[in-house]
Amino acid sequence: MSSRLQNFIDGAFVEAHGQDTIEIINPTDGRQVAVSPISDAADVDAAFAAAQRAATTWGRTTPAERQKALLDFADAVEAHAEELVEAQHRNTGQPRWMITQEEIGMGVDHLRFFAGAARTLEGRAAMEYMEGHTSYIRREPVGVVAQVTPWNYPFLMAVWKLGPALAAGNTVVLKPSDTTPESTLVMAQLLGDILPAGVVNVVLGDGGTGQLMVEHPTPAMVSLTGSVRAGRQVAATAARGLKQSHLELGGKAPAVVFADADLEATAKALVEFGTFNAGQDCTAVTRVLVEHSVHDEFVEMLARAAAELTTGEADESKNDYGPLNNSRHFQTVREKLSRVPAHATVVTGGVPEAGGAGYFVPPTVISGLRQDDELIQEETFAPVLTVQSFSDEAEAVALANGVAYGLASSVWTSDHGTAMRLTRELDFGCVWVNTHVLLVAEMPHGGFKDSGYGKDLSLYSVEEYTRVKHVMHALGQ
Repeated sequence: MSSRLQNFIDGAFVEAHGQDTIEIINPTDGRQVAVSPISDAADVDAAFAAAQRAATTWGRTTPAERQKALLDFADAVEAHAEELVEAQHRNTGQPRWMITQEEIGMGVDHLRFFAGAARTLEGRAAMEYMEGHTSYIRREPVGVVAQVTPWNYPFLMAVWKLGPALAAGNTVVLKPSDTTPESTLVMAQLLGDILPAGVVNVVLGDGGTGQLMVEHPTPAMVSLTGSVRAGRQVAATAARGLKQSHLELGGKAPAVVFADADLEATAKALVEFGTFNAGQDCTAVTRVLVEHSVHDEFVEMLARAAAELTTGEADESKNDYGPLNNSRHFQTVREKLSRVPAHATVVTGGVPEAGGAGYFVPPTVISGLRQDDELIQEETFAPVLTVQSFSDEAEAVALANGVAYGLASSVWTSDHGTAMRLTRELDFGCVWVNTHVLLVAEMPHGGFKDSGYGKDLSLYSVEEYTRVKHVMHALGQ
């Protein structure tokens, strides 16, 4: 029997005012596991009222107090890891081992980083920039923040939102994706025992609920991780209220492979980095650009590496990756793969069967696509790698940069000079060398162009949740 979910507002779970609901489906088998409300304006008002009441008190806590709260939260996540894994698996179908290692474990580490970061914010030195007057800088929380998280990494993306916002002293109203709310609600329950009421509030709903949050007069900042389309809508709406916005959007990451790379090892790595989490990662390898002299050989290596992967098994522990998150996205991917142009070759994989159990897509490698083709230019968000060839560095850079996205990229070579030149020329917020996807809490994550603006992780993300105030004292008064 599926459960009926509730909002978390002012420190307690409450029924939503909105009468419409969403069925939460386990994408491994299409089974309904929960019913979620679509929160309306009254729910959003209640959440922001609670956050506003809590803002003054929480915003005046010391960094040490905020650090302790985040450390306690990290400890609580560790203690309730199994509950979080099960809640998320029901909504995403991700293999439990993956959620445990890549979200819960990493999320705990990131929370502990943000706990430390709470005590490191600083301004410029106080001094007399004008005779007889002393100036200094105050870093203050922006106040109340509206946050919207995606369905591909529900737990970890909530950590990336909540961690820096709380470290900086803000209060939050967060809306998880309409298809993956349950792990976020477990987090809210844990935070209810740690934080004062109203500091973190969770409202459930769809895109309309998110729009109500962005339009609401209370939040001073809106933070979204999602699609380019959603990002543009949020930016336009936030601009009307002169709200700060933080947008981490899509990607179309290239991996530039030179002939002097360790080709066999590189092929295996790129398939792993392109299919991890079923390719539902905006930093995932999607476009493989390989030097012409080894193109055909490398395509064969990619196909062999892809053939070694397993997905779609009833025993999810045997799967290298799980299903796509929902039927709508599954159908979109099927349609894109059905439109592969005649000049391209599907080397392995291709259009998944419809009507089977779960929304599984086989690892797919496609060669022969042209730069203006849909599968090169548009985000697929699936375990699909395209392969193009280049003749020299200039062409490699032109192909890599020749998309609207600018989130992530990688260079694969044994030549240090080549790597240094490419990291300078690639127009992406992150460039890896001989690896891909890996992230650490200390380094920023965020892109350029249609991939949005603002940084997650690192001290840069905490600073984004602050405002800078200049204070000047007249020394003679």
